[in-house]
Amino acid sequence: VQLQASGGGLVQAGGSLRLSCAASGRTFSVYDMGWFRQAPGKEREFVAAISRGGRSTYYADSVKGRFTISRDNAKNTVYLQMNSLKPEDTAVYYCAADEVATALTIIRDEYDYWGQGTLVTVSS
Repeated sequence: VQLQASGGGLVQAGGSLRLSCAASGRTFSVYDMGWFRQAPGKEREFVAAISRGGRSTYYADSVKGRFTISRDNAKNTVYLQMNSLKPEDTAVYYCAADEVATALTIIRDEYDYWGQGTLVTVSS
């Protein structure tokens, strides 16, 4: 599967952005999907994940209550709605697909496919 992330940009603190990740190449609904982010000089970290059917979600504590992950399997797309953005949310955001999923995972290495990343910059 190929993943294409989009929707990043520059936003002021307190603002909102919605990221999208479009998938192609294989049936999208077989994958659990996740969002990760990587700030300059830091490791790539888990942000959110959603099960293949969309019924289960999981969030990092740092974004819980502010970010919402969702998916539209008919459009082969997963979304990340980001509200109340903070400067510490500044990072390159990556979407990822977990093909052999028995449960939602926050472990980066368990995701099989990655998008190219989209930059989110939050100014103070």
